[in-house]
Amino acid sequence: MLEKQEKVAGILGGMGPEATVDLMRRIIRNTPAEDDIDHIRCIVDNNPKVPSRIKALIEGTGENPAPAMADMARRLEAWGADFLCIACNTAHNYYQDICKAVDIPVLNMVNLTVDEAMEADPATGAIGILASPAVRITRLYEKALTRRGIETVYTDPEVEEALLDIIRRVKKGDTGREVRQALAAVVCNLRGKGVRTAIVACTELGVIMEGETYEITMVDAAEVLAKAVVRQARANN
Repeated sequence: MLEKQEKVAGILGGMGPEATVDLMRRIIRNTPAEDDIDHIRCIVDNNPKVPSRIKALIEGTGENPAPAMADMARRLEAWGADFLCIACNTAHNYYQDICKAVDIPVLNMVNLTVDEAMEADPATGAIGILASPAVRITRLYEKALTRRGIETVYTDPEVEEALLDIIRRVKKGDTGREVRQALAAVVCNLRGKGVRTAIVACTELGVIMEGETYEITMVDAAEVLAKAVVRQARANN
């Protein structure tokens, strides 16, 4: 009998493009491989034309991104993807729209990351969130943490504004020392609130965290998703 082939991953990307490329790097890094053929096949729609989640959720003036994302999902399924993932935390606000659009599984980065954070610090009663205001407004992670009896801790309002500025700078391609130091200052704000474990709930932030050290445990949603993609692709193989 022939060995079952690995599953093909479909990636809804472009939100933003740098974060999508970062996710693909992580998938490659987390795949045990001795040659090209050992890596995971990915079909990627790196679509930066998806309507802005920031304008839709924070500013309240933008177009609903859900129809564009649902169309991406259907195309990825038609192109041969066996399962999907969404390379953006905030875009998980439209997770159910994606699920309804296709007949294949869709990985949920939010639930996967919350589970990982609780494994990293099982005795904690509170977990910090590093993300755009849209994640707080939609309570994406807060709802998942509350179901598990965990308090959600956000940065102070003025620090949240600084964090949104960092995210926007990364989207513009600024990943240098200054923006990394700005993120470290934001992390200090959470640490001052007694947080010892934080979820990096924005894929742009993950781009500038590599190689950095912090005084609290950081659970990066992009890394969690990358590992889940590898597991899903190789399941039952």
